[in-house]
Amino acid sequence: MNEAAQINAPPVHPTFAEATRVWAKIGLLSFGGPAGQIALMHRELVEERRWISESRFLHALNFCMLLPGPEAQQLATYVGWLLHGTRGGIVAGALFVLPGFFVILGLSSAYALFQETHWLAALFFGLKAAVLAIVIEAVIRVGRRALKTRFSVIVAVLAFAALFFFDLPFPLVVLAAGVAGYVATHAQSAEGRTAAAEKQALADRPSVIDSDFPDIVSSWGRAVRVFGVWAALWISPFVVIGAIVGFDNVYTAIGLFFSKMAVVTFGGAYAVLAYVAQQAADTYHWLKPGEMLDGLALAETTPGPLVLVLSFVGFMAAFRTPLGLDPLWAGLLGATLATWVTFIPCFLWIFLGAPYVETLRNNRALSGALAAISAAVTGVILNLALWFGLHVLFAEVGRFAMGPLSMPLPAWQTFQQAAFLLTLLAALLLFKLKRGILTTLAVCAAAGWLISSF
Repeated sequence: MNEAAQINAPPVHPTFAEATRVWAKIGLLSFGGPAGQIALMHRELVEERRWISESRFLHALNFCMLLPGPEAQQLATYVGWLLHGTRGGIVAGALFVLPGFFVILGLSSAYALFQETHWLAALFFGLKAAVLAIVIEAVIRVGRRALKTRFSVIVAVLAFAALFFFDLPFPLVVLAAGVAGYVATHAQSAEGRTAAAEKQALADRPSVIDSDFPDIVSSWGRAVRVFGVWAALWISPFVVIGAIVGFDNVYTAIGLFFSKMAVVTFGGAYAVLAYVAQQAADTYHWLKPGEMLDGLALAETTPGPLVLVLSFVGFMAAFRTPLGLDPLWAGLLGATLATWVTFIPCFLWIFLGAPYVETLRNNRALSGALAAISAAVTGVILNLALWFGLHVLFAEVGRFAMGPLSMPLPAWQTFQQAAFLLTLLAALLLFKLKRGILTTLAVCAAAGWLISSF
């Protein structure tokens, strides 16, 4: 009886210290790109701790999907802000990035000195297989809860097809889903809207942040203050650089280039990789041909957003143009600058927009648009999961293109049986034996190391 009462009652609001420990854990374990990171947060925050309900989690994720920059880091910032205000958002967002940033600094230093990344493959071979199982679990869990109506299922299927089979731009797919949801909600009768909302709400369990959680009211004064503070933090490195060494140097170029990337990186790191690679190699001469792929390999095998590959580019740019500094120290400065101007805007978008997005939950038509985006997000996560799975299970993945059709196509002869077996091991640990993420990652990493070493 007591156990049932606990399940039906919301958990105690976490303390700031408790939340900080959990955000640090998430930051250390956030492998696998956005699909794996969203899966990890969903498991930790929605399933296990019930700090946020399913509908509120998806509502926040919908907003983050529409923003430039890494959506998983912005989602962590959003939930941290809901739990503990601005300081909670800063800690959640920063801890999501910092572990991977320090790892990429170390790996970039080793790469710059030794030009070698093959040893990473053995170290992280099993880790990627474990992340694939975690992503599959997330697709199942999110799909069960987000797809409660026939319309939502149709939206999810169409979103997946648009991304996987036709390679349509990510923002276009999400915005189209929102428009469709808005129009469909307007076309529904009041009774139909109420029934759909009630059906969607059945997914929620009592949580710290649920439908009864008080709304956070914003104002124009707060918006102006938020914009002023975070815009000042964004441009502060340029002021410092200009005062010390002037503006015509590699550091100013790094800051300006990656500031521009911060406002156009819709759809994650892969959406801008080709452009960054071309500019870094051909225009700025920061990288040699092929080094962008090496940087991506480093970023893929570290926790945190894949956009940390930009930190690698900043490191190499300053390492090769040190302006009188020790090259390693110059590289550290370049990587830090690239990371700063990439992620500070993410805090600006969340702290500026989240209070207004929260009020949209009470607007039926706009809530319908966001519910459709929730369904599309399920298709997005499935697309990411399948893309990630193909790259884990096959050594080579190309593209098949014919007319409007453009989809990933693996080289079937490069199927990696060891990766498949490690994924089955991870699935066994997660689904059957109910082991935690940390145990699953550790076991699979050790197994992958042994397989790659012999």
